[in-house]
Amino acid sequence: MKQWNEIFKEKGLVFLEPKKEIIKVAEIFIRNGVKKVLDLGCGSGRHVVYLAKKGFEIYGFDIAEEGIHLAKSWLRKEGLKANFSVGSIYERMPFKDNFFDAVISTHSIHHGRIKDVRKAIREVYRVLKQGGFIFINLRKRRIRKYDPKNKIIEKYGAQKVSYKMIAPRTYAPIEGGEKDLLHYLFNKKLIEKEFRMFRPKIWVSESGRHYNLLGKKEK
Repeated sequence: MKQWNEIFKEKGLVFLEPKKEIIKVAEIFIRNGVKKVLDLGCGSGRHVVYLAKKGFEIYGFDIAEEGIHLAKSWLRKEGLKANFSVGSIYERMPFKDNFFDAVISTHSIHHGRIKDVRKAIREVYRVLKQGGFIFINLRKRRIRKYDPKNKIIEKYGAQKVSYKMIAPRTYAPIEGGEKDLLHYLFNKKLIEKEFRMFRPKIWVSESGRHYNLLGKKEK
């Protein structure tokens, strides 16, 4: 996405530390013999690097070429290897059916309209092996009406940013680093419906902003 290319060009490595959930999920993967992992929407590579260090065969996929460039440089400095592809997570990915043992995606799949999110979910299902794992987090936090003109406002850390509604449960910031970037808001019922083929375990992140889900493609 244009927004993330600009963010990576301006700020470089935006995230450095892996999410706590990824650290825990990696241990689950190890215990279950997972080898080949796709990081869908890998950005500048914080989870690609972490999982490569843990010994996984890791693939990064992202639309932001600048982010992938940063990830490759980071890996070289660490003496690690990974595989990368550039493309939209809402289109067919360049991987064979049943290719991965696990797919992870953080802060990515919900950046679209629901019809596009569903395409991404179908692609995750297609490229994942039978019995393979998914770990995904999804935008949760509801937004508050700001004025009668359909602006809304939410606090990002210490910064307050205004938004506009695009479609039901779908909004985009009208300012800030994620200006015009779509966000689809999930609730537990919607996750259970849209990810039903993975029978996910669902819990809320410590920040309260996201749902986490851990699921499995049933044999």
